[in-house]
Amino acid sequence: MKLSLDTNTGSTVVRGYDRGQVVVNEEVIRQSVVLLPERLIRDWPPQRFEDLDEEHIAALAALDPEIILLGTGPRLRFPDAALMRPTLGRRIGVEVMDTAAACRTFNILSAEGRRVAAALLMI
Repeated sequence: MKLSLDTNTGSTVVRGYDRGQVVVNEEVIRQSVVLLPERLIRDWPPQRFEDLDEEHIAALAALDPEIILLGTGPRLRFPDAALMRPTLGRRIGVEVMDTAAACRTFNILSAEGRRVAAALLMI
């Protein structure tokens, strides 16, 4: 499990990650999750990359972040461009990366005070 120095001033901090889990604050999470600086959304429906659909992305866009980090599991996988349609009209940036990278990036952007949402599929 990889750990990093906590410089995050938000309440949600990724403390570590490993195959099948992400440690957020003091909680071990073993299913897909959405992280926001001020809260967690534990019931994000897609559990696998193949489960992602436009409705899931629309739910993320409705949270009104300035950027969405999409953690696609153990490796980087790009979703079909059509799935990202809900973010275009709202001018929300989307960065796709593996889940480990999304965890690290979330901590950095959150510490900077950015309105970031990290949608994480498990490693």
